[in-house]
Amino acid sequence: MKKRVITSLVLTAALAFGALTGCGSKAESQTTEAPATEEATQAEAKADSASDTDKKITVGATPVPHAEILDNIVKEVLAKDGWTLETVVFQDYVLPNTSLEAGEIDANYFQTLGYLDQQNKDAGLHLTAVAGIHIEPMGIYSEKYTKIDEIPDGAEIGIPNDPDNGARALDLLVQKGLLTSKGAFGEDASYTEDSLSKDKDANPHGYKITPLEAANLPLSLPDLDAAAINGNYALEADLPAKHPALDIEEFDDETTVKRTNFLVVKDGSQDSEKIKALVAALKSDEVKSYIEETYKGAVIPSFIDPQ
Repeated sequence: MKKRVITSLVLTAALAFGALTGCGSKAESQTTEAPATEEATQAEAKADSASDTDKKITVGATPVPHAEILDNIVKEVLAKDGWTLETVVFQDYVLPNTSLEAGEIDANYFQTLGYLDQQNKDAGLHLTAVAGIHIEPMGIYSEKYTKIDEIPDGAEIGIPNDPDNGARALDLLVQKGLLTSKGAFGEDASYTEDSLSKDKDANPHGYKITPLEAANLPLSLPDLDAAAINGNYALEADLPAKHPALDIEEFDDETTVKRTNFLVVKDGSQDSEKIKALVAALKSDEVKSYIEETYKGAVIPSFIDPQ
């Protein structure tokens, strides 16, 4: 038994010495060869980065009109200066911001300043707007009439049923002379759309104001005399081509800023070369012409700086 133990200990010591000698040789070899290998790896990575990513810009966007503008015109404008644009299409308003925060995309293009500020606050994001690009104005649409003054007394006019867009729609009807005021809408909880329909002072033409889900207004348009419809829903229903708006919102300085959709980046990257190139392309004459000719008032250029 002693002989076996002694033999085992000797073998173990021999193996340990051999292992230490091997590690020492390997470490010594690495010490002499590593610098060259590391330099080569860094040079190769730098070359790959310069060729594959330095001239590539990745932008998150919702489908209409943002991704359309990016893919149909901005991509071409950027290509003239050697930039490659990749558009990542999102179907919601949350992921474009969280993806930007995580560094998965370089910028996003879909939101207003109010929404951005709320997201930064609620989700602890660090995003900043760099350029205003366009507004999707609410418009008055009809399949029965082609002019505002053709809408008869007693006509049924649809508006969105959520408080913010409902008030926006009534402001539009006041702005275009269909109503003289919103009455007490938004100030008195008991004053509803039905109250406004019966309010002869605010609604001298006796229009029936009908609240409906904003997304359903285009589908309900055949059953209405007219409707105040958000620009994105009008575009999705192809209303500008089929039934152009009788009139659209007008904006003062305050509402222009409030309604503009901005290009947004993660704070700290706004002065990078790729973002500067992207801003220049989005605010180009080519984009302005494309928006005006394609969307016929359902989208209007709003090239402004963040306030």
